[in-house]
Amino acid sequence: MLWTIIGLLVLFWILGLVFEIGGGIIHILLVIALIVFIFNMITGRRGR
Repeated sequence: MLWTIIGLLVLFWILGLVFEIGGGIIHILLVIALIVFIFNMITGRRGR
């Protein structure tokens, strides 16, 4: 589940860079996903 969300956010981020849409919202969501991913790796939990 977590990997799916991260993958979608990265895909939307790349599309936003290519087509210059989305503005800063995509970047904020990507940073939030990165923080959640790092937190889960530190605590030892893995999203399934």
